Amino acid sequence: MLGSIAIVAGTAIGAGMLALPLATAALGIIPAILLLVVIWGVSAYTSLLMLEVNLRTGVGDNLHAITGKILGKRGQLIQGASFLSLLFALTAAYLTGGSSLLVLKAEAMFGIALDNQLAVVIFTLTLGLLAAFGVAWVDKVSRILFSLMIALLVITVGFLLPEVSPSQMAIAAIEEGKVDLWMAAIPVVFTSFGFHVCIATLVRYLEGDALTLRKVLLIGSTLPLLCYVLWLLVTLGTVGGEQIHSFGGSLPALITSLQDIASQPWVSKCISLFADFALVTSFIGVTLSLYDFISELTRAKSTIMGRVQTWLITFVPPVLCALYIPEGFVAVLGFAAVPLVFIIIFLPIVMVLKQRKEVTEGYQVCGGKPALTLVGLLGAVIIAAQLMVAL
Repeated sequence: MLGSIAIVAGTAIGAGMLALPLATAALGIIPAILLLVVIWGVSAYTSLLMLEVNLRTGVGDNLHAITGKILGKRGQLIQGASFLSLLFALTAAYLTGGSSLLVLKAEAMFGIALDNQLAVVIFTLTLGLLAAFGVAWVDKVSRILFSLMIALLVITVGFLLPEVSPSQMAIAAIEEGKVDLWMAAIPVVFTSFGFHVCIATLVRYLEGDALTLRKVLLIGSTLPLLCYVLWLLVTLGTVGGEQIHSFGGSLPALITSLQDIASQPWVSKCISLFADFALVTSFIGVTLSLYDFISELTRAKSTIMGRVQTWLITFVPPVLCALYIPEGFVAVLGFAAVPLVFIIIFLPIVMVLKQRKEVTEGYQVCGGKPALTLVGLLGAVIIAAQLMVAL
């Protein structure tokens, strides 16, 4: 049970955490935390919907198979397209953020003014190659990096909390374009709670124990909420919302500001390493999933040429995005919310409604049609928010 909780929390916590202060800075600390709580509620509820669908369909099926059983080929097509779009968007966002941090590292450590486009290529060719080595290697690397990331997060929060300024906390939200600021924040916050892809695996791992799985999902989704609240407190409460908003979505600017506030040099290094590990762990996990998904779609052979072909299809589209949108870390991460809404809100609602007509026994989430309608409307709001930002 503890291991399963860690999987849920670990799937959610990652590079999205770095974007949260940049996306919510203009709202003010209290509205930002309230938004986190609302999005957490939506994510926790939809995770229970997916649990209901999994348990009623059969223990052992993955999301693609479950969608096919309930919604047929059309449902699988929507699910597959959404999943592919999500992984491409996340990969592009992490390439953008990772390359910008690489530029910062080259300047700080070696005094080299590294070109951003060259940094994208270097980042892709070094860490991107891990996807082609397979899950065994990535699993070992991810465990080490994630453990280090959590340890560095604890150190960073622990040493920055005393630096939190009550005057910074009391600063109200920026008034200009207030609706636009909310619309820009909602998709990024929603993407930061995307842990649902691991539910089918956990159902199989815990042998369909509904009570235990329910606890795992609720506790596992609450841990990221607590981490995010603490992270917003130490970022907005030290650097300040107005200052972070002025960065224009620049991740290096946020990291540099936090380092300047750190009272000791080694704490400054911990902040830098935390940002690095958060990005890298998310990047290699997402790119492995994307590589495997494309390999399955194209039925690529397990030869050198087959792996090269799959690798190129995996990385060329997101690399092009990162090259031509160099400061698009927050923007592209927000776009990922659109396919994520289809995967974890719309499709589960449709599948639950269809299942409940045919099956009346077994685990069922409370709330009935009113709750499903409310969550569906919130999903539509998230998509509308991202469309407003894009336009």
